[in-house]
Formats: sequence, C-alpha cells, structure tokens
Amino acid sequence: MRYRLVKYRGNYAVAWTESGSTRRISTGTDDRELAERVSKRIIATLDKPPSKLVSDIWAACEKDKKAQGKVIGQNMHFHWKAIGPYFGKMEAEAITVHDCRDYAEKRRAQGRAESTISTELKHLRLSLNWAEKNRHLTKAPFIEVPADSDARDRYLTKAEMRKLIDNVKSPHIGIAMELLLATAGRVGAVLELTWDRVDFERGKIRLKNSERGKGRAIVAMSDRIRRVLEEAHQVRTCEYVVEYASGPVKSIRKGIANAAERAGVEDVSPHVFRHTAAVWMAEADESMEEIAQFLGHRDVSVTRKVYARYSSEHLRKTAKALDF
Repeated sequence: MRYRLVKYRGNYAVAWTESGSTRRISTGTDDRELAERVSKRIIATLDKPPSKLVSDIWAACEKDKKAQGKVIGQNMHFHWKAIGPYFGKMEAEAITVHDCRDYAEKRRAQGRAESTISTELKHLRLSLNWAEKNRHLTKAPFIEVPADSDARDRYLTKAEMRKLIDNVKSPHIGIAMELLLATAGRVGAVLELTWDRVDFERGKIRLKNSERGKGRAIVAMSDRIRRVLEEAHQVRTCEYVVEYASGPVKSIRKGIANAAERAGVEDVSPHVFRHTAAVWMAEADESMEEIAQFLGHRDVSVTRKVYARYSSEHLRKTAKALDF
C-alpha cells in the first residue's frame, strides 16, 4: 500500500487509496515534522493485522476522535466505564444481537435509563463502524440499540431546572447549564464559546465560530443569561466562557449527572437542555418559524413535527374539533 502525508481539515493526515476511494487517518497535528514522526507509527499499525478486540478498537477510535478535536472522543471515554467490562474482551465480529440485548437487560437491572443504554450502544456501534472503515474489521457486526423515544420526549420543568441550578457545586457546570438552556445550543458550541463572541452592548451571543463554520450565527440574550454572563465575565481567567482551571472544559456530562443526582432529577443529559428550551418556547406559543430559527433548523417542518404538540394554541385548535 502506498501512503502519503496530506493536509486535511487543518492537520496532517496519512492518506491512501483503497477500492478507488481515498482513506485518511489524522496525525492530530499541523506541525509537519511532528506529523512525519506520527505518520510512521500510523503506517506501521496499518501494515500489521489490527486487533479485533473491542477494547483495542474502542481505544483506537477514541484516540482518533480526540485527535480531530471531536467532543465525542470525550464522551467515549465516559461511556467506556459501562461498555468496557461487558464487551471489552470480546472479538468484535463475534458480537451478536443476543449480546446487545443481554447488555441492555443488565443495565436496566442497574437502574439505568433507556436513553443511557441507547447512547452507550450507539457509541459501541460507532467504534465498530469506524473499525470497518479503517480496515480493522472486514465487516462491523450489527449492534441492536433499544428505542429511546422516551429520551426524545424528556424535558425539564421549570421547578426541575431550579433544583438543578441550586445543586450545582462547580461554577462552570452552572454557567454551562444556563447557556445550554438560554441558547438552545449544542454542548460543543457552548463549550467552545469565547468571550469575544459575547456582545453585551447589543445583547447577543454568537455561537458560530467563523473559523470553523459550524453552528447558528446569533442568539439574543435573555435577562437571566445576561446577569449570569456579566457575573462570570467579571471573574474570568481565560478566553472561554465555560472555563475550569483557566482553560476550556472538554466535558460537562459528569458534572451535570452529579447535580442531577443531588437534586433528585432523573434522565438529565446535556441535550435535554436544548430540548427543554424548545418545549418552553412552544408552550409560550412562540411561532414554529421563530423556534426553528432559534434551534438552527433549516426546515421548519422538522421543528413543527417535534414541537407543535407542546403549543397550547395547537391544543386549543385540536380541542375545537370536539365541539358540537
């Protein structure tokens, strides 16, 4: 196989052609000299039969995602605590649907929510699909994931949100939760937010990083989030809005889980805040078009399909059909 070092998405990557398609593995650096040293290890790994143990595949996938700056790399580290003891020593291609169902049952017996079980198995599926793409496996096995429709319907009441905030021990977790709700932003966008994109004068937050081209451009500040941000701005020690030890925060999942446990609030994940924001707006009878814009949905029909049922106006129109 002929390998070459190419620039890809800001970093150098080892590239090769296979079955007419270009494959790449990031070196995780934009330094040419360092990339050349890293590439030798990558090529050596590519040229030897890769391990098919789930533990080795997961570790390689996690490392690759982290090298690319993907938040999912941090999430994989968190979920391995559950996946590892069960699947870690298995040969990946030997995993069956029965194994997936057995794992789900064991996690239910431990009191874990369907949404948590679903997320863990989705990460397993992601790592095995990555392994197939990167030639660790001939074909990734089918990973059965339980339905998590309950997770999509989960949103916080205002009383639950107050309980969560009251039970936060680390300031950066509280600021992150406030931002997730106030912007309906995805966790990656919130953790990457820097102070130069917080405009107190105009009352706006620019979630989108123009250098990366991801996320919505601008959301307006509510009175509450303005107060939270003004207080945080006064004691800032770095450029990141959500900071810890004068640097950026990679993951808030554990901090949120700890606050939720202390508050006695179940099934709380970073995504719940985005869903909660949309539900609250719908319950306040904001238009689906405005909610779609706030969420960054390009197609308002997607917003309407998920959130119209929470609107009291929508329910009133439905109830009128019962008049006689």
